[in-house]
Amino acid sequence: MIVVTTPTGSIGHQTLARVIDAGAPVRVIARDPSRLAPEVRERAEVVKGSSDDPGAVSEACVGADAVLWVLPPDPRAASLHGHVIDFTRPLCDAIAAHGVQRVVGVSSLGRGTARNAGQISAVFAMDHLIESTGVHYRSLAMPGFMENVLRQLEPITRQGVFYGQVAGDRKGPACATRDIAATAARLLLDDTWTGQEEVPLPGPEDLSPDDMAAVMAEVLGRPVAYRRVPAEGLRADLVGRGVSPAWAQGLVAMGDAVEAGIYGTGEYASRSASPTTFRQWCQDVLRPAAEAAA
Repeated sequence: MIVVTTPTGSIGHQTLARVIDAGAPVRVIARDPSRLAPEVRERAEVVKGSSDDPGAVSEACVGADAVLWVLPPDPRAASLHGHVIDFTRPLCDAIAAHGVQRVVGVSSLGRGTARNAGQISAVFAMDHLIESTGVHYRSLAMPGFMENVLRQLEPITRQGVFYGQVAGDRKGPACATRDIAATAARLLLDDTWTGQEEVPLPGPEDLSPDDMAAVMAEVLGRPVAYRRVPAEGLRADLVGRGVSPAWAQGLVAMGDAVEAGIYGTGEYASRSASPTTFRQWCQDVLRPAAEAAA
């Protein structure tokens, strides 16, 4: 039995589809089962609840061989550390209680070098907590998701701009969630791996925000420019939109860490596991989204 958390999320739903297509028995934890696709409700066992609900996580892990663990964001969290503990402790308890053999976690690049990196540091705390159980673990290590661009679909399509905290010429990696899901599904379906390791998924190339703007402009057929937002301005804007001060500060600290080069550039043994280029992603995902918004 394979358990998939966040089954309606960007990574979760794509991983779930691959596991179902492979014919494996699968169980999901869903706060609102009505949001699941009909084919998922037909082919997967559904445990109603949240990933931070000890009862729901325990129920989902009974007889489970492998778990996909995705730590959901909570922009209103009063504490990043508290958010990590609240969501991860029930999984650790369920691993011990039910003998779960393997966990695949969605983490980040930069482990071992991150210091005060906001949400990136928080997800490494998740890794450590899961590893402390002794479970066989694969930490999927990636940079920012290409899908994060979709959060700025309106300014991109209406104003021809997208915003960020790093310098416009700061090159770095980015990864498509479909590549993350493909690796996650492969690991969940494989019952032979053991130990605890990091699996880097840096994407195939390093691009700066200015590079990404140029690609978006070419694919969308309209001008797109990047504008850098000062850290203090970003923090104030986030808090003004209801984000907790702790979460806003974490995002600013994460941006500072990315600017400082926490992800590295081009220093990976292989990029073949995350082959989707930003141009291909823009053609396959961004352009249809922009056309639908128009």
